[in-house]
Amino acid sequence: MAKHMKSNFVICIQNDGADDLQVRKIYQVLPDENAAQDGYLRVIDDSGEDYLYPDSFFISVTLSPSTARVIFAAPVA
Repeated sequence: MAKHMKSNFVICIQNDGADDLQVRKIYQVLPDENAAQDGYLRVIDDSGEDYLYPDSFFISVTLSPSTARVIFAAPVA
């Protein structure tokens, strides 16, 4: 769980039926110390909302600020 606290981004490595998570996709993590103490991460999932998921579903990744902007930019309409 502490391994994720330094990262704002994670890659999903399992979803165990969580419909709003895709394996091998990068997700943004929001800080939540209480959740982390219980082994969870607050992740903005495919629904666009933030939910708690088990820490074991993810591995942390480091993205440069410019890479993060490109990956998480709003789609052009």
